[in-house]
Amino acid sequence: MDKNLSKLAPAAVWKNFEGLCQYPHPSNNEEAARVYIRNFIKSIGLDFTEDEAHNILVRKPATPGMENRKTIVLQAHVDMVPQKNSDKEFNFDTDAIEAYIDGDWVTANGTTLGADNGIGVAAIMAVLEAKDLKHGPIEALFTATEETGMDGAFGLKAGQLKGEILLNTDSETEGELYVGCAGGMDFNATLRYGTGRILKSDFSAYRLEIKGLKGGHSGMEIILQRANSNKLMCRFLKTFMDKFGILLCDIDGGGLRNAIPREAFATVAVLKQYEKKFLAAVKRYEKLYQTEYKGIEDSISFKAIPVKCPSKCIDIFDTQDLIDAVVGLPNGIVKMSTTMPGLVQTSTNLARVVSEKGKFTILCLLRSSVRSEKEALAQQMKTVCEMAGATVKLSGAYDGWNPNPESAILHTMQEGYEALYGKKPEIMAIHAGLECGIIGGVYPKMDMISFGPTICYPHSPDEKVNIASVEKFYNYLCYTLEHAPLK
Repeated sequence: MDKNLSKLAPAAVWKNFEGLCQYPHPSNNEEAARVYIRNFIKSIGLDFTEDEAHNILVRKPATPGMENRKTIVLQAHVDMVPQKNSDKEFNFDTDAIEAYIDGDWVTANGTTLGADNGIGVAAIMAVLEAKDLKHGPIEALFTATEETGMDGAFGLKAGQLKGEILLNTDSETEGELYVGCAGGMDFNATLRYGTGRILKSDFSAYRLEIKGLKGGHSGMEIILQRANSNKLMCRFLKTFMDKFGILLCDIDGGGLRNAIPREAFATVAVLKQYEKKFLAAVKRYEKLYQTEYKGIEDSISFKAIPVKCPSKCIDIFDTQDLIDAVVGLPNGIVKMSTTMPGLVQTSTNLARVVSEKGKFTILCLLRSSVRSEKEALAQQMKTVCEMAGATVKLSGAYDGWNPNPESAILHTMQEGYEALYGKKPEIMAIHAGLECGIIGGVYPKMDMISFGPTICYPHSPDEKVNIASVEKFYNYLCYTLEHAPLK
C-alpha cells in the first residue's frame, strides 16, 4: 500500500492534501484541521481572519502587473463526511485518514477519503504559497461544517468578502463547470415508543443485517437508483411481522442524512414455531433484493444472525407505526428536470432510522432546485409521519443557485478549458447543495462557478479521486487566475 502522496503531481497540492489527512476533520469536529490551515497561512507570511462561524478568510495581493484584474474568491469547505465500513476500526475524531495510491486513483483504507472537499482545500493552499503564479487579488475562503448544515456559508456576513468572482472547488467531475445547484431541507421525525417483556421460552432472537450496498452522495448519486437499506429492512418487517410473530427490539439503519444508507440492523424476536419460515423468508428476500437491484447493487447481503434473546421488546403498535412511516415515506427521485435533460430536479433521501432511549428517529434530506416543490414534498412527508403519530420538525432550508447566462467568469473559463485541453467544458447544474446558493444570497452580485477534479463514490468508504484529474483541475485553476476578467 503506497501512502506517499507527495510524489504525485502537482506536488504542492498532494503535499497539502496529505497534510490535511493527518488531522481529523469530520463535520462539527474540524478544529484540528483549522489549526493546520492557520499554521500554514502563518508559515507563508499571510494574514487571516476567522469569523464566529469558523470560516477562515485569507487575502493574497495581486502579483506585479495583475492589479487590474477582478478579485477572485477561492472557496472550499474544511469538513468531510465520516463514513466507514462496519468492520473497520476507526475513530474520525482522533485518527488520521489512511490515504493511499491505488493505480490511477487515491483512496482510503475502509473509510471516506475526504477528497470532497479536501482536494479543493489543498489546491487553494497551493495557490496561496505559489511564488511563480500570475494572478490578480485573491481571497481564500475556507468554510466550516458544510456537510451537515452549511454552517459556515450561513454564517457569512455581508461585507466580509471584497471579491466579485467566486470559484467554488466542490464539484466532482473534471471538465464540467457547474452554474446552478439544488436547495435543500432537513426533515426530522420522532416517535415515542413503549416497551414490553418477552417470554423467552416462546421466542428465538436474531440480528437482521442488511449490508453491502454502495450508498454514496445523496444528491449526486441519487439518480443511480441505488438501494436504501432502511427501506429494504422495513419492507421485510412490514411483510412478515404479523405472519411470524416478530417483535422488534431495536433498529439502527443508515448514518448521515447526506449519504445514501448502506447498512441497516435490527434485533428481532421470532416465535419459535415460525423460526424456520422466518429464516427461509430472509434468504428469499435476499435473492429478491439482489434480483431487483441487479446491475445496480452487486453485493447486497441480507442475513439473520442468532443472538441472545433480549428480555424486552418495543411495543408492537409503536413498531407498526414506525414501519408504516418508513414504508410510506418517499425516497429517491421525485421529479426530473424538464429543462435540463438528465438532471434530477427534486429528491429525498431517507437517511437514518434508529431506536434509542424510548424514541424512534427518522432523518431525511430533501433537495430541489424549485422551492415550491421542496416545500410540497416536505408537506407530503410530514403528513405521512404525522398519520403514524410522529412529531415532525423541518429545519436548515436553503435555496438553490440559479444560472447566470451573462457570467464573465463562465466565458473566461470556457475559453480557458478549450485553450488548455482542446475541447469545450460541459456546462452543468448539480443536484446537490453547493455553498454557492447560500453565498449568493448574501452576495447577490457575485459571479460564481463550481468545478473540481473527478471524485467517485463521495460520502462512502469507496470514495476515490482520480490522480490525473487533480493535475488538470489545478492547472485549469491557475490558468483561470492568470486570465481573470479585468476590473
